[in-house]
Parts: sequence; C-alpha cells; structure tokens
Amino acid sequence: MIRIAGTIVFLLLLLTLYLMMWEPNSFEPSPKIVTVSRGENFSQVVEAFASSGLISHPALFRISGKVFGYAGKIKIGKYSFQSGVSNREILYAISTGTSTANPSVTIYEGLRGTFIAKILKRDVGIDSVKLAQQFGDTSLIQLKNHGASSLEGFLLPETYEFYWQVDEREIVRDMLAEFRRFFADSLQQQAKKMKMTIGQVLTMASIVEGETVLDRERPIIAGLYYNRLHRGMKLEADPTIQYIIPDGPRRLFYNDLRIDSPYNTYKKYGLPPGPINNPGRKSILAALYPARHNYLYFVADGLGGHRFARTYEEHLRNVRAYRRAHASAVAH
Repeated sequence: MIRIAGTIVFLLLLLTLYLMMWEPNSFEPSPKIVTVSRGENFSQVVEAFASSGLISHPALFRISGKVFGYAGKIKIGKYSFQSGVSNREILYAISTGTSTANPSVTIYEGLRGTFIAKILKRDVGIDSVKLAQQFGDTSLIQLKNHGASSLEGFLLPETYEFYWQVDEREIVRDMLAEFRRFFADSLQQQAKKMKMTIGQVLTMASIVEGETVLDRERPIIAGLYYNRLHRGMKLEADPTIQYIIPDGPRRLFYNDLRIDSPYNTYKKYGLPPGPINNPGRKSILAALYPARHNYLYFVADGLGGHRFARTYEEHLRNVRAYRRAHASAVAH
C-alpha cells in the first residue's frame, strides 16, 4: 500500500509539474503579440497575459514563475507566441528577452521630430516627451560642421527595428547613426564646397521635401531656391509658413504670410534658422546637387507637379493657366 501511495503521489507531482510547465496554451489568433512594459511586476504581467488569452491557467503560471525563479527576472519587451506554447517557454522568453517581436517602424519623409516622437510612442511604447527632450542634444550628431541647434533634419527617414520600450536615447543614437552612414565623406565634402554647413543643407532639403513628392522635381526646386538666394531674393517658400502656423498643414492665407517669425521666408531673407522637417535622402541629394537652370518661380500645375518660370511675367501666365484648370475641374 505504501508503494502504491508513493506511486500515486509521484504521478500527481508529475501531472502538476506538467500542468505548470509543459501543458500547451491554446489561443486564437495565433501568433499572439503581448508586451511587458516598464514598471510592471510579475503579478501585473500574469494578469495582462490572462486578459489577453495567452495563458490558460493564470494561477499555475504564477506559481511556476515564483517556484522556478522566473518571477524576478522578467524583461520588458514585445513578444510573439504561437498557439501551443507552454508556460515554461513563455517564462523563459520573458525572463531572457528572447522571442521578441521587435516593432518595425517606418519614418516617412518630411515628418517633424515631434510627430516622429508620437509615432514611436504608439509603435514602440516609449515616452514621447523624453524622446523629444533628446532632440536638443546636438553632441549626438558626431559630425563636424553640422551647424545645428537641434536634431531636427538629422532624423533620417527609414524603416527601423527597435526593441519594445527601448531607451529613448538609444532610438536617437540609432537614427543619427543611420544619418551618418548616408551623409558620408563625399557628401560632407560637397557641403563644404558649397560653403554650407550640414544644417544649412538639411534646411534647404527640408524645404524641397515640403514642396514636392516628385523625385524629378526635387533638384529643379532646389536649384530654383538657390537662384533666389544668389540674387538676393526672398525664398517665399510656403512650407516654411506651414511650419509656423499652429493649425497646419492647411490652405494658406495672406495673413499667414505676415506672421513675425525667423522661419517666415516671405518676410526674412536667406535660409530659415534650421530644417522645418526631416527630409529624405533624395531631397538631401537635391540640396547638395541642384539642377542648373534660370528658374525663379513655380506654381502647381494641377496634376501633382509644377510649372516653372524664368520671369515673373511667365510665372503669371502659369498662374492663370493653373486657375483656369482648377476652375474647370471644380465645375465638372
């Protein structure tokens, strides 16, 4: 009888151990994405996993974590689990930081730093305020002749892969490292040849980025604005006005052009103090290698592009043509 009782106890222990560690957790949809966030303790993680339907027996999962020493080792992260995963596999993953579903985030051309921070808050779970605070540390640029007062313009648009709730400073360092890889020695030499700081190049590139989505137009528009600078004309660039209005982007009005700001290129001569967004590679290259021509004016053509003009009279004809085309489109 003692032997039989011992065998029963042993089998019960094996069953308990199986339920605690190796029984599959079944759930839909599969895979399931869960997160462990900063400041969460093990009990909170168990509750979140149970609410999401990841684990079948929360009490056993909690006991397993504490008995086998996983509870005090959990690591923040975003994790992906397939249906059928055991408690042991989940506990191992969250205690070692493995099997993470690293968020892939695409930063599109022409976004401001504050908007990039909001995207990363949503997709990577970071503190957008803490991230934005990093934008003032220009020592992170690590390039000579950058001439920048902030990191605006240097946050290179790209698809990045970050760990969930990675340190905000690491995000900035990764984005600046990507910028340095792109803005190699040859581009730095071209900026020097043009007698411009990197920040000035990016300022011009950001204006180009705000003016057109057509790659073929970028060098033309950059050349046009350089022509204006060389002739002592105001840039009169609409994207710089969009930058300073509080409710933009929207249709601009004449009153907007009267705003007193160093970024108002309708009132101030020369380039604005810094970039107005974070331009993409093609706009940066356009600012470094502008097209050579005599254009000084341009207006939308109503088809997604622009009409360019050398004289103000020619420009006025293009404006009238645009207005006729616009009126005809509205009428139909």
